[in-house]
Amino acid sequence: MAITKVWIEENCTACGVCADICPEVFELKDLATVVQDLKYSDYEEKIKEAAENCPVEVIRYIE
Repeated sequence: MAITKVWIEENCTACGVCADICPEVFELKDLATVVQDLKYSDYEEKIKEAAENCPVEVIRYIE
């Protein structure tokens, strides 16, 4: 199944790992944020990699 929604839960430490792995979907401001209105399925592998590498495990997605 394709990823249809991506979000970041509370407790993001703004480490930048997600933005380094997938800058098309994640932006780093004061905290990491998710770019809206994207076709997330185009970045599925990178989103999953970012979620797996998040040190505080706050990246979530729905397939």
